[in-house]
Amino acid sequence: MSPLRLTVLVLLLVLLSSLLAPSTAVRSSTLLLARSPHSVPPTAGPGAPVTAWAATLAAQSASDAARVAMLAAGPRPTLATDAAKKGPHRSFVPIAPGRQLLSIPSYVARARLGTPAQQLLVAIDPSNDAAWVPCTACAGCAPAPAPSFDPTRSSTYRPVRCGSPQCSQVPTPSCPGGAGASCAFNLSYAASTFQALLGQDALALDDVVAAYTFGCLHVVTGNSVPPQGLVGFGRGPLSFLSQTKDVYGSVFSYCLPSYKSSNFSGTLRLGPAGQPKRIKTTPLLSNPRRPSLYYVNMVGIRVGGKPVPVPASALAFDPASGHGTIVDAGTMFTRLSVPVYAAVRDAFRHRVRAPVASPLGGFDTCYNVTVSVPTITFVFDGQVSVTLPEENVVIRSSSGGIACLAMAAGPADGVDAALNVLASMQQQNHRVLFDVANGRVGFSRELCTA
Repeated sequence: MSPLRLTVLVLLLVLLSSLLAPSTAVRSSTLLLARSPHSVPPTAGPGAPVTAWAATLAAQSASDAARVAMLAAGPRPTLATDAAKKGPHRSFVPIAPGRQLLSIPSYVARARLGTPAQQLLVAIDPSNDAAWVPCTACAGCAPAPAPSFDPTRSSTYRPVRCGSPQCSQVPTPSCPGGAGASCAFNLSYAASTFQALLGQDALALDDVVAAYTFGCLHVVTGNSVPPQGLVGFGRGPLSFLSQTKDVYGSVFSYCLPSYKSSNFSGTLRLGPAGQPKRIKTTPLLSNPRRPSLYYVNMVGIRVGGKPVPVPASALAFDPASGHGTIVDAGTMFTRLSVPVYAAVRDAFRHRVRAPVASPLGGFDTCYNVTVSVPTITFVFDGQVSVTLPEENVVIRSSSGGIACLAMAAGPADGVDAALNVLASMQQQNHRVLFDVANGRVGFSRELCTA
């Protein structure tokens, strides 16, 4: 075996030993993309670590791909709900990476549901509208001791009945109990599906929102569903943004801490008050084919300050087809359409000028030697530029010996082939503003990792 191959093997073995540590103790800066509950135990055979490592990377790549496919699938029916009118308000909600706490790629917040309040760690998802939580006796939900919501313990819980206007607006409603029974519905989330009953109760991320409409999960298939539930911050009428529009004015922002942290050092800011006064903004675009998603017009990309020759058609926003660029915090690594990614990857390799190592999982531009990492800049309509430093551009092993460009190509064909997704790793330590009331999205650098 050559010295170079031996060195690479040693680095990988050191890296893999750290990946097999229990998830509750994760604090190292590894290349781990997902803490799979099916990881190979340390007592497995000698070939297991490499197999587990490849499976872990492939699992996260498949998870991102499934999510992008879900985002591209078009509008999902939702229902309208009125929030109590309190006038413009503001709230600051601590958020943390779900990767270290719940082994999910989304960011999470502490939520209180019902009266008396039952505590949950819910995923915050700006690309979904519905809210849903696991309820007692849910088949396929995370096993105990994972928390679930018990409607029978809440004095303020009310089922939404069949025959109500709300029931007719949920996706695939059904009434197995007949007229007057609880409204049931089905939904898909990434690679999972679930059945839920529609209900209302008091929900609090900070202030209490009375009679918040959500789904109570009873049957789940697949392992993509966040184990303690999700609150959607999309643009549809069932989202948190819409259900609280009279309270928070359809405005929110977040700062995402590093996925390697387990601290609630990030913040979800609700309402126009308390948002940054000086922030670069670009127009928020509307797409009738995917009305819940946050589209922006990306007009160019620079690597190391030099413009990348990207075909204009690959970036163009087209509401008729759904093509364009969205901002999403539930996908972990930015996905660019094939021609855009190829141009960015080639420019990145040209600037680095070092031999490219073998691909790792979904990453095809990796290095096992020390390299100087160029910045990557996304340019948006309105002369808005967001320049990513090294921490948002590459993912490194705990030893620092392996570094990969933390982006990937989207599918070569299909409905999401021309969809560019700006994902959470590229947003870390930035304040991202979603001002739906004024039709704008903003970006500013903000360090929130602790």
